Amino acid sequence: MSNYQPATRPTLYFIGVTTTKSSIMRVFPAWAEHLGLKDAVIKGIDFPLHADPAAYREAVAFIKADPLSLGALVTTHKIDLYKACRDLFDEVDDFALRMEETSCLSKRDGRLICHAKDPISSGLALDNFIPRGHFERTGAELFSMGAGGSTIALTWHMVREARGADRPSRIVVSNRSQPRLDEIRRIHEEIGMPVPVDYVLAPHPTDNDAVTAALKPGSVVINATGLGKDAPGSPLTDAVVFPERAIVWDLNYRGDLVFLDQARRQQAARHLQIEDGWTYFLHGWTQVIAEVFDIEIPTSGPSFERLGEIAIAASKG
Repeated sequence: MSNYQPATRPTLYFIGVTTTKSSIMRVFPAWAEHLGLKDAVIKGIDFPLHADPAAYREAVAFIKADPLSLGALVTTHKIDLYKACRDLFDEVDDFALRMEETSCLSKRDGRLICHAKDPISSGLALDNFIPRGHFERTGAELFSMGAGGSTIALTWHMVREARGADRPSRIVVSNRSQPRLDEIRRIHEEIGMPVPVDYVLAPHPTDNDAVTAALKPGSVVINATGLGKDAPGSPLTDAVVFPERAIVWDLNYRGDLVFLDQARRQQAARHLQIEDGWTYFLHGWTQVIAEVFDIEIPTSGPSFERLGEIAIAASKG
């Protein structure tokens, strides 16, 4: 017997860990009204980290077969779900094939399509707050903690040929377990990374502290672990020393956000630029909504800014 009931209205699913706590549950109804998505609703599907592949398959098979289940945004489980359900997808976009992950499921004419939207959404978010020419001008490095789908996507974005010389002088990726590091190394080798990449096994936050302290001034330090949202805490200790003039980005915008608090305590002394995950949230969701409902949503300008205003108002409601 299935754990899922057929949808009675056009439905977008949110596959995550703690979906009921996300602002999107309040934001989506307001966006749907603004965008003219009549009767559309959102429903969360929560799985524990690294869930049983059979659980992923049951959810995806249900979405594929149910007429009013139009698609899904996938967070946290992007790599695991892709591996478990690869044979269920009728079509896989180029980014998903390259990154071997999925952040979006949509349907066209009964065909289930797997997308990786993170290379687009993370790129839009990064380009929003990293000054143009920053890496070329400063020789700064990029350190991403967490070797999941978000890091795969954002490291690819940072070394694209279109960036020319404006690339990190070095990329460092850390993770608490070796298999994820091996996986991202393999994907990077297939992509062909034009800058040096170091892969650091970091079972303890002090391991990440050591990497952070050794970075060049102006480097970008990213929490892509999920810690602070999907699980409490930070990948760093309170003793960490951030590089001078570093750009510190937490992919989270909700949760205990310890990582951001650690950065804020050094903001004045170390001249840090600190960014949370709100803009990433906006781009991530609008990219998926546009795909699932087959509509156009601008990525900048007054129309996008209006969606941001609606989201802020709805999240406070």
